[in-house]
Amino acid sequence: MDWIEGGYIGLFVASFLAATILPIASEALFIAMLFSFNPWVCLFVASTGNTLGGYLNYGIGYLGNPEWLAKIRVTEDQISRWEHKVNRYGVWLALVTWLPFVGDVIAVALGFFKTAWKPTFLFIFIGKFVRYLLILLFYLYVQ
Repeated sequence: MDWIEGGYIGLFVASFLAATILPIASEALFIAMLFSFNPWVCLFVASTGNTLGGYLNYGIGYLGNPEWLAKIRVTEDQISRWEHKVNRYGVWLALVTWLPFVGDVIAVALGFFKTAWKPTFLFIFIGKFVRYLLILLFYLYVQ
């Protein structure tokens, strides 16, 4: 599928999937679409799709079972380290769920350790929105 030909729906799907474990670079599509589509609508669509993908990761973690983690070779030590991080930083960790590689794990950990969902969801949205906003502002600046 040519993501740009999919327009805003393609951007939404790519941004959603990029927030999962799939290796999709939604930022590249976002930048490409800025040249032909309304940049502010792109910001809204990409932020919404990526945020909902982050919420999915949180939900997967929330439903998670320690026995499942053992099946995918997650050790007690790893679980303990993530629990310490979540206990130390709490919902504030959600602000960095946009980070490549570890962002998805952070969202799953926040769900697994059952952080308060309202502030977690708000901070997931803020982090992901600000990332796309900074890309958009840079694009507008160099235009």
